[in-house]
Amino acid sequence: MPPLAQRNLFHDKVRLAVTVTGIVFAVVLIVVELGLFVGFTSTTSSLIDNSGADLWVASKNVPYVEQGVPFSERKLYQVRAIPGVADAQKYITRWAQWKQPNGHQEAVQIVGFNPDGELGRPWNLVEGSVEDLKAPDAVIMDELYKEKLGVTHLGQLFEINGHRARVVGLTHGIRAFTTSPYVFTTFKRAQDYTGTAEDQTIYILVKAAPGPDLAQIRHGILNEVHGVEVFTNGQFSHMTQFYWMFTTGAGVAVLLAAVLGLVVGFVVVAQTIYATTVDHLREFGTLKAMGAPNSYVYRVIIKQAAISAVIGYVLGMIVSMFVVHASQQGGAAILLPWPMAVGMFFLTLFMCVGAGLVSINKVTRLDPAMVFRG
Repeated sequence: MPPLAQRNLFHDKVRLAVTVTGIVFAVVLIVVELGLFVGFTSTTSSLIDNSGADLWVASKNVPYVEQGVPFSERKLYQVRAIPGVADAQKYITRWAQWKQPNGHQEAVQIVGFNPDGELGRPWNLVEGSVEDLKAPDAVIMDELYKEKLGVTHLGQLFEINGHRARVVGLTHGIRAFTTSPYVFTTFKRAQDYTGTAEDQTIYILVKAAPGPDLAQIRHGILNEVHGVEVFTNGQFSHMTQFYWMFTTGAGVAVLLAAVLGLVVGFVVVAQTIYATTVDHLREFGTLKAMGAPNSYVYRVIIKQAAISAVIGYVLGMIVSMFVVHASQQGGAAILLPWPMAVGMFFLTLFMCVGAGLVSINKVTRLDPAMVFRG
């Protein structure tokens, strides 16, 4: 025969279904809230994280990637002369106005880079190629924003700040944290679109040669190139994430929602597990009347909670995967990286076992004589 915990749990299938449903609801709620937070955080710094650069050279006091200030592009040659620098490229990211043939306008973020280099390129291309940007007026955007920008097919013509733009490629999954989509083009064309002077750049992306210490290269750039800040890729990514998620308040709202999701999830699980234990008080009283020690009863309750956690987690993650997949077509991405999925298992187990421990207090005060009362 199966152990007592399994028999006790599966005997009342309706109660089991209610318990598992509560756990599934909690798991999905927490995944959605935490996934939104992870998705928002990664979106704010996606340009940096996918740039391929080791170092970012910027003007002083730049708070985040979209707020770069122009400086002389002659500094590029100074940077390239620093020992340990394998490659350095000019890079632009600035706001502009996208105009459709019908006159409708949308704000976009122009991203300009060297298409012959390997730094700052768009990723996840599904149509067209980076080489296509060498054609006149060529730009690449993400397929998520086709409707927003009025794009129906490749080769379609638009205007960006009065200059002609032709869509030659599409990416998949390059979201902008703001409502303004990224539009990739060559560095020179980005200067025209954004009104940046011909002898200026917004950033210099640096790729370090194998071997030299990154801190030494950074120190060398700061010593030789005046009037700039130098950030590692990780530092600049963290700065941008921190600005958008905490300084603006946007991230605080998402983080609070994630915390509330955890609290609500725990309450739901605690209530369902507690109700399951209370429904079986007479059975636990019978065990105690037969001489079963408290430790045995505790193991039964905890095992029931653990089994419920595993079932609820598996079903909850199946539902969560559908939600995560559906979010990929929307404006707000819900991300579920594998460390988070693993962490959710232990969190679910903790919630269920913790709820079981709360209900143990009720069993501890149980009078075995109750089984002999009418």
